[in-house]
Amino acid sequence: MKILIAADMEGISGVVDWDHVNPDHEEYARFRKLMTGEVNAAVRGACEGGAETVLIADGHAGGRNLLIEDLDPRARLHTGSPSPLGMVSGADADVNGAFFIGYHARAGTEQAILDHTWSSQRVANLWLNGELVGETGLNAAVCGHFGVPVLMVSGDRAVCWEAASLLGDVWTVAVKEATGRQAAQCLPPEMAQERIYAAACRAAARLRDGDAPEPFCPSAPVTMTIEFPGSDMADRAALLPGAEREGRRLSYKAEDVLLALRAMRAALALAG
Repeated sequence: MKILIAADMEGISGVVDWDHVNPDHEEYARFRKLMTGEVNAAVRGACEGGAETVLIADGHAGGRNLLIEDLDPRARLHTGSPSPLGMVSGADADVNGAFFIGYHARAGTEQAILDHTWSSQRVANLWLNGELVGETGLNAAVCGHFGVPVLMVSGDRAVCWEAASLLGDVWTVAVKEATGRQAAQCLPPEMAQERIYAAACRAAARLRDGDAPEPFCPSAPVTMTIEFPGSDMADRAALLPGAEREGRRLSYKAEDVLLALRAMRAALALAG
């Protein structure tokens, strides 16, 4: 049994400010250590629940956040960027299930820590086949393309609600509860890690016992729609061949979610 752990940083307990996740700020070193701790808790739980192989995808910013020297030696780390599958690199490697650790809510969510979708500067909203999604939904769809179900999600309470609403019967672990975009009541790291470990263990055991939730698979062809904060960004993104523009929104019809992901990334690169 092989588990993919896709890790982000904004959903780690204690993170409430952009300084905490910015490599150029002195606070970042503290929080990459806490990120590594929560990922290790998920690794321990996955192995306890029956996983024989654990892959980790470092999905925050440039993918160079997790401290490899402190990682559980039973796991293998994908680090660096860009890579074809982005935040879920490894989903195409015969993976049986995925954990999303340290995730955050989609752009525009109330009482959600550092809510955004892919880029806080370039994306106001994102839809797949008309359904509003954040990084949880987008990355779950990429996993679903390969038949991989999302088994658990950890982060703030808002992303746990988002994941349960979109993906159905998944384990969720709320390590903090926001009172604003940059304020939250947070669990101490030891308690957050213990809860992640317990949920990861149960989620992996559920997969082992043949009781995993269904993969999230938007029907093909997939229409990806981005709403940009400014019309100047839409001007530039509209240079993407095959894209259709309406105001600040850009749509692209793709044969599958992988092509939709590539089109989104290309459009955001053009938007600048």
